[in-house]
Amino acid sequence: MHGNPLYHWIALAVASVLMLLPAIAILRGWVPPWMRRRPTGGLRPRAYALLCLYGGMLANGVPRLANASYDVVMAAMFVGMGFYGLAALLFLLSAIKDNRPRAGTPEP
Repeated sequence: MHGNPLYHWIALAVASVLMLLPAIAILRGWVPPWMRRRPTGGLRPRAYALLCLYGGMLANGVPRLANASYDVVMAAMFVGMGFYGLAALLFLLSAIKDNRPRAGTPEP
């Protein structure tokens, strides 16, 4: 059930670099270069969504690394699914915010 712990450590390390660090940077005010030319009203929800994805990975990985019982791993997996669902909602919210017409811009 738990698999090779090395794979879980690698996944958590990669997730820390690809999800945690950019999310923290965005929340501190950094705007990625590919998003500087478009409206970024949904940038903060995207950062929170990345944090939720990271939380889901932690909820799924840490009990397996700790060699927890089957019931604990399953409960943590359901918590991780909740994090993933919340991330999907936040990504949807950010897309809605980015596509909302801005005040003072002409409609096509």
